[in-house]
Amino acid sequence: MRTVPPRTQAQRSALVASSVALATAAVLALPHSAGAAETSPIGFGAGTTGGGGASPVTVSTLAAFRSAVTGDAAKVVRVNGLIPLSGQVDIGSHTTVLGVGSSSGFTGGGLRIKEETNVVVRNLNISKPVAPADGITVQESTKVWIDHNAFSADRTHDKDHYDGLLDINHGSDHVTVSWNTFREHFKGSLVGHSDNNASEDTGRLRVTYHHNHFGNVYSRVPSLRFGTGHFYNNYVDGAETACHSRMGAQMLVENNVFRNTGVAVTTNRSSDVDGYANLRGNDLGGAATEISRVGSFTAPPYGYTAEPASSVVASVTSGAGTGKL
Repeated sequence: MRTVPPRTQAQRSALVASSVALATAAVLALPHSAGAAETSPIGFGAGTTGGGGASPVTVSTLAAFRSAVTGDAAKVVRVNGLIPLSGQVDIGSHTTVLGVGSSSGFTGGGLRIKEETNVVVRNLNISKPVAPADGITVQESTKVWIDHNAFSADRTHDKDHYDGLLDINHGSDHVTVSWNTFREHFKGSLVGHSDNNASEDTGRLRVTYHHNHFGNVYSRVPSLRFGTGHFYNNYVDGAETACHSRMGAQMLVENNVFRNTGVAVTTNRSSDVDGYANLRGNDLGGAATEISRVGSFTAPPYGYTAEPASSVVASVTSGAGTGKL
């Protein structure tokens, strides 16, 4: 994809000036406080229940897992052990997939939620999804909660050897991504797969990311086209380019911590149309920002509590990932 050079320093300075005041705005303190073992999602994915109270089924083989997650009946599927796979396994609607302990999950491929609704994925280790598979793909789906998982690959292969760790695309909507770890990867989390998909994506792709730990993930932390993203209380360590808003996307970046990061937030790279971003309460840790257009998304339509950036590293490092439920 063609990369458009960032704006000059003089242009950025003039445009950023109008948003500086937001950094000192009061932290939103609304009902439903965040916690590392929430029983239901906070954010755009609120109301997602998955399999609810269905009797759980425990599986330990790929064949048993494929069978267990098929169809739209309410179901809770517990994965016991690390299952190798190639490609992706499709997950049906009204499903909860839950790892047993701290080391169960999948390696070599991933899961796909396509044209489904009401899906919960929690407590799984998902590693090294060889391209073209993502660790998790959410496609043409609504009401999805991705929580307390551990996504990882490695940075020793070429950047295209693995695909995304978590990609959300094709008009998916009402998604919450919370308390996950993303480690050792080039392309972290892409929301909106193409600059040419406005007709399907505009008005959708509403995603909340909170209390995630991105460690040594090069870019797409996350990258958002067309949609609306709320990125709060995340810990980003070791990114080249972290939050990326483009193609008219609206992003609120609130009370996060960035360390060893080149550009914390950009709105003017890689696409012909810039995105929008609002920043407040972040600890940038010396990272640059490239805000060409200040957005209008400042008040998410749900209750949440954004803790101050000063406590984020402790909260996220102790609470994110598997084995914490």
